Amino acid sequence: MSQGFDYDLIIIGAGVGGHGAALHAVSQGLKTAIVEAADMGGTCVNRGCIPSKALLAASGRVRELRQAHHLQAMGIQIGGVQFDRQSIANHASDLVNNIRGNMSNSLKRLGVDIIQGWGKVAASQKVTVETADGEKSYTADNILLAPGSVPFVPPGIEIDGQTVFTSDDAIKLESLPQWVAIIGSGYIGLEFADVYSALGCEVSVIEALETLMPTFDPDIAKIAKRVLLDARDIEGYAGVLAMKVTPGAPVVIELADAKTKEVVDVLEVDACLVATGRIPYTKNLNLEAVGVELDRRGFIPVNDALQVVANGEPVPHLWAIGDATGKMMLAHAASAQGVAVVETLCGRPRNVDYRSIPAAAFTHPEMSFVGLTEPQAKELAASEGFEVATARTYFKANSKALAEKETDGLAKIVYRKDNGELLGAHIIGIHASDLIQEAANAIAERKSVRDLAFNVHTHPTLSEVLDEAYKRALETA
Repeated sequence: MSQGFDYDLIIIGAGVGGHGAALHAVSQGLKTAIVEAADMGGTCVNRGCIPSKALLAASGRVRELRQAHHLQAMGIQIGGVQFDRQSIANHASDLVNNIRGNMSNSLKRLGVDIIQGWGKVAASQKVTVETADGEKSYTADNILLAPGSVPFVPPGIEIDGQTVFTSDDAIKLESLPQWVAIIGSGYIGLEFADVYSALGCEVSVIEALETLMPTFDPDIAKIAKRVLLDARDIEGYAGVLAMKVTPGAPVVIELADAKTKEVVDVLEVDACLVATGRIPYTKNLNLEAVGVELDRRGFIPVNDALQVVANGEPVPHLWAIGDATGKMMLAHAASAQGVAVVETLCGRPRNVDYRSIPAAAFTHPEMSFVGLTEPQAKELAASEGFEVATARTYFKANSKALAEKETDGLAKIVYRKDNGELLGAHIIGIHASDLIQEAANAIAERKSVRDLAFNVHTHPTLSEVLDEAYKRALETA
């Protein structure tokens, strides 16, 4: 498409977002290069989504096979269940290597140039890459930044990678500490609590906010606490800060009241996982060369079209996607953003609908959500002048869940009373991560429960928990 440039598009960062953008770009006829300083696949493939799901799958099997009462209820008896920690770790690393290789091969096969090194913005439409052979320069009609994120470590916490570590190290499963503390009760913390508890570790979860699992819808968090923590004898601390964490044997954790900052307890544990969220990996991109300043949290400022912004105006030919934009720190959100940017470059402007992007925690049982929580919906309703309603259905009334004897769970939908528009859906239960997609598609199309209630669902399937929720909503919508 472009004249006088090395490439139509150069992408800095080969995570899921950058990879997705590259694939779409070449499919649209753009000459594309992708720059990566580390491993293909970024955080998701190498240190996040992929290896953690492998660990959850293996540890989940161990948990299931050790639930003798549950199996006996279906007429199954199993002897003692054993596992090998290193083999479980190898399962995760093998999966990473396989997917990473597939990603590299797909780019090469389609003609995307892979440039190994640290990429920087040198000027408008120019990138420099620090490679093993020295610095090299490339020009492009457009530049797309997809640098991703890294774990956030709060002040006062010392990381040694062995006894105190982030999820980057935890996915290696190099040990199974007898007692592990997990700081943070979001997706990462809950998933690793699931893994560690299934494999026999004692777990304590520490949350600085007033309630455990504060980002989840309150009804989902209530059931999750009962099923994922209390039923497993996982100790939970809420409203306390891990003010100081010192590695060693034991690891010493000073807990302070989140409001007064006064030390209220001291834990001595075998290991500590710091799962306090992620921060953008935006340092050393040389954005000042084009007048761009990162925001106070380090995110790259972008507009709705994902153009990088400087002094309130879009920087020509410069775009950003993924965790580094702070929009939604999910791999599939980054991929959607990358495709949207390429579509815009090809003259078909497209914005990402963040409300319709689902998310999931792959605990046992799983949790998922899309759209607004009930408190968020009520806040929107107050500003726009409409009323919010909710409907709930339980897995214990679902025939498929009863057959599986997996009846812990809830599906909750949030909708407008006036026109029935679906605003949010929240699920905890078996296969919740798969069930949420139906609601996500409905939200993307701004569907009303008045229409959704008449969709026909296969019987008997878990999907009927949403079907029943829509039908219950029909009574008030």
